[in-house]
Amino acid sequence: MKKLTVYQIDSFTKEKFKGNPAGVVPYADGLTDNQMQMIARELNNSETSFLFSPDSNDCDGIIRYFTPGKEVPTCGHATIAAMYVKAIEENLESCTLRYKTQIGVLPFAIIKTDDDYQVVMTQGKFELSPPVDDEMKKRIIEALGVTDSDLDKRCPVQIASTGHSKVIIGINSREKLNSLDPNYFELAELSKEIKCNGYFVFTFDSNDQNILTHGRMFAPAIGINEDPVTGNANGPLGGYLVQNKIVDSTGDYFEFSGAQGEKMNRHGVIGVKVKIEKGMPSVIQIKGDATVAFKTEILI
Repeated sequence: MKKLTVYQIDSFTKEKFKGNPAGVVPYADGLTDNQMQMIARELNNSETSFLFSPDSNDCDGIIRYFTPGKEVPTCGHATIAAMYVKAIEENLESCTLRYKTQIGVLPFAIIKTDDDYQVVMTQGKFELSPPVDDEMKKRIIEALGVTDSDLDKRCPVQIASTGHSKVIIGINSREKLNSLDPNYFELAELSKEIKCNGYFVFTFDSNDQNILTHGRMFAPAIGINEDPVTGNANGPLGGYLVQNKIVDSTGDYFEFSGAQGEKMNRHGVIGVKVKIEKGMPSVIQIKGDATVAFKTEILI
């Protein structure tokens, strides 16, 4: 039997049982796809990441991500968790590691400060689709429990992606955000039509000058009714805000902090940085803290 080290990491927080939990298997060489899927199902986090040795000279390793039901191409909080585990397992100094994902080889920076770590993830290429048509917009907001009067009129309903797409929906009120009770079945059915599994609802309604946005993310089509704190939603949100000129982005980059998880009592904060070239988003990074919830072993 093979003995596996397994972590559960809470990402985008330094407080245990807050932020977004992710499983991490740091020494996954030799595992089959089915074994990884079963481990992800057993841990039952929204994602579990698996770290493998490099298979070529162009990377420092390979990372794969599984929800309890399927493999996904990339994941923000599970990357933060995985690099945090690698740093503490190997007692790393500050460095940048290049990991092969399904969306390409990406640089992940590990920042060591006072015997702890933060992680900066460079995400995949930013893409923004045209606004959805009026009929689809109506169906999406109805499934979310949002009315037209709730919408922030500056914010078109669009699909944005840095490797794992999300529908971006801006609304006016944080109170409304926290009262949403979506029709998960309908959202999952809509996902089949629009080929997008996630719906990220956000608002600028914040009482903290250090927090620009609050959000909630729903992805029932991949078995995640609600995700606590989502790197692959807040990162694309940054590109969306810049490309639509909803925020002042006249410099070389735009930075903000986004909060998520309040409704689930798993509050976390994501730092987002958007590099801007010729007025358009070019590179998107997210930064986050992490903490160990537990470390254990699995015999398989």
